[in-house]
Amino acid sequence: MPFTELIPYLENTHFASTITSAYIHQQLGAQIVTNLQNANIADASIVIVGCGEMRGQQNNSNNNHAPNKVREHLYAMYFWHQPLKIADIGNVIQGNTVEDTRAALDFVLEFLHKAGKTVVVIGGSHDLTMSQYHAFKASQEMIDVSVIDMLIDLNEDEKLTHDNFLYPLLTDTPNYIRHFNLMAFQSYYVNPTMIETLDRLHFDCHRLGKVREDLNEMEPILRYTDLMSIDINAVRHSDAPCNHSTSPNGLHGDEVCQLTRYAGMSDKCCSFGIYGYHPEQDVDEMTARLYSQMIWYFIDGVYYKLHEADFIDKTMFNEFHVNMTGHEVLFIQSKRTQRWWMQMPNKGYVPCTRKDYLMAANNEIPERWFREMERSV
Repeated sequence: MPFTELIPYLENTHFASTITSAYIHQQLGAQIVTNLQNANIADASIVIVGCGEMRGQQNNSNNNHAPNKVREHLYAMYFWHQPLKIADIGNVIQGNTVEDTRAALDFVLEFLHKAGKTVVVIGGSHDLTMSQYHAFKASQEMIDVSVIDMLIDLNEDEKLTHDNFLYPLLTDTPNYIRHFNLMAFQSYYVNPTMIETLDRLHFDCHRLGKVREDLNEMEPILRYTDLMSIDINAVRHSDAPCNHSTSPNGLHGDEVCQLTRYAGMSDKCCSFGIYGYHPEQDVDEMTARLYSQMIWYFIDGVYYKLHEADFIDKTMFNEFHVNMTGHEVLFIQSKRTQRWWMQMPNKGYVPCTRKDYLMAANNEIPERWFREMERSV
């Protein structure tokens, strides 16, 4: 289907049409394709879509202008990533009800997923993550999901809202979640029984302190993620002052940008969403600037990923054979990107770090290997 099929689901006025001054050639604003009737949009590998729907968080909320506020800063950034092509199809139109908006976003994301695009969603409240999931569900694809959030949005409530969307996501039948990661939650705000429940399901939860202790340990987690969703409340208030319900503690701005870069580097991530921005509560548009930087780093990760070699090209990987507590384990390291993988008994490869290799060489079982074995039972 042509991309013009999306027009009924999008706002009539695109942000690009409101710009009064021209961008120079090296800025993103001059490089992003914005016309759905332009043939170049079919060649774009990354597509940006906004959805300011906030009624999943605030009843009777007007359409949030967060996506366009973020674009103001994103378009002014410089583009270092030739030959990547990026398109921006504008904002999903707000329906009479929040369900109408979600249905429109579902259609747009399903369309783009079937077209093979990597999609960046600028939200909106965090419950819109479900629309990201529905794009994969429509194709009956098993996926890995990673969520960065200060809280666990797992309240058992019949009504889908920003603070309970994980319940329908993880209990959907049939369910297409192969694995789920929760990152940067703050323990004092989270019921420990929820963590225990997720652990029994062999899902992984990484508290804020663990994430910040060594960000490099998060890269293998995100490397095989298909869907990534971020609630801006995971960032400390001083770095993202738009959210009055956030915490003085949290990820620093540079740390969340590093994580979004890891997501872009993922071999599989094709759905990336950032949620929870309230422009009217922002200070000096600092959160909008952070959003735009997070997107820039995601694009940077996608560009970096293009340089990785294929596993079948043995000449591009260093091989390390380790006897670990009676198990012969093969570790490989990319000569191009220095990333590591370890081979499981089923001959499949799992992303890991050099730290995992050193543990195995010392006859210790890496937790990453053990958790993967649990999930394969």
